[in-house]
Amino acid sequence: MVRIKKFPSKGISIEDVAKRAGVSITTVSRVINKLPSVKGKNKQKVLEAVKALNFQPSVLAQRLATGKSNVISLVVPRYEGMFYSFYLLELLRGIGTLCEVLKLDLLLRLTDANSVLSFKGTGGVIFADIITNRQQLEQAIKEGIPTVVINNYVKDLDVTCIAVDNKLGGVQAIDYLASLGHKKIAHITGDVVTQAAADRLAGYKEGLAKNNIALRQDYIFPTDYSRGAARMAAEKMLKIADAPTAVFVASDSMALEIMAVARELGKNIPADLSIVGFDDNPSGLYGPVSLTTVRQPLVKMAQESVKELNQLMASQIKEVKKIVLPTELVIRESCRSI
Repeated sequence: MVRIKKFPSKGISIEDVAKRAGVSITTVSRVINKLPSVKGKNKQKVLEAVKALNFQPSVLAQRLATGKSNVISLVVPRYEGMFYSFYLLELLRGIGTLCEVLKLDLLLRLTDANSVLSFKGTGGVIFADIITNRQQLEQAIKEGIPTVVINNYVKDLDVTCIAVDNKLGGVQAIDYLASLGHKKIAHITGDVVTQAAADRLAGYKEGLAKNNIALRQDYIFPTDYSRGAARMAAEKMLKIADAPTAVFVASDSMALEIMAVARELGKNIPADLSIVGFDDNPSGLYGPVSLTTVRQPLVKMAQESVKELNQLMASQIKEVKKIVLPTELVIRESCRSI
């Protein structure tokens, strides 16, 4: 039996492949980069030499040769506790999975309004929301970088965006609570500087109007999405004279904090207070009472962003799309009929 010895790729260069195949370095480069201008015979020689030498071409060299980059930047507005955030973890899971499938390299970039971003060497950009960093988005568009925005419906710029119908989610929550007979429904908001929180608040108001329930400003408690702010809001809400019988909370992590505060104050969930969250965070399943919530398709949004960006990077014609994904009410144990 004849054994063919394979050399390790370390130390093997494109010149070695060219010498073994008996062709020019340019020919080897064209074969490696899958350019169609190489004759079948020479192409076969190169492929055999690559296999025999166990040659691994430089990714950087391939990018330089083709003039294209498979690096995509994920731009995330920086916020406190972001790496404990269900939202960000779901985005990273969805985007990372699709990048692996499509052979794209992912570069995570944390930013704020004062950050200066360079898109040199980047094939495309995904903006995970636009919060005080709109100028960075405008810069990417101006430079002609393939760009997709997620978690924000951008009406006035020529850019593809994929958003969740947060307003619909708010209406769904209020419709459900109203169907259970609740008239005194509070809302603990997220940070309304974000489009998502502002739309959930708008959905809350629309849901009240739809169900002929009067809007009470003293039933709206603004927060910054943190559990600390949610705790303070819950303490205020539960101590007012005419306390609400139900509350729609802008995130599940805050809803779980409201639930904890209510129990500390001797309240029973859902006998004394019905709660609807937003996100469908798995942690909502494991409390004393499983949390009724509005599910938003974070992983789907993330994966769709990579698909759309990959198409933009590959196409000469830049088709702009505006995509809105629906939410879904998930009924569990934290609400009761009155």
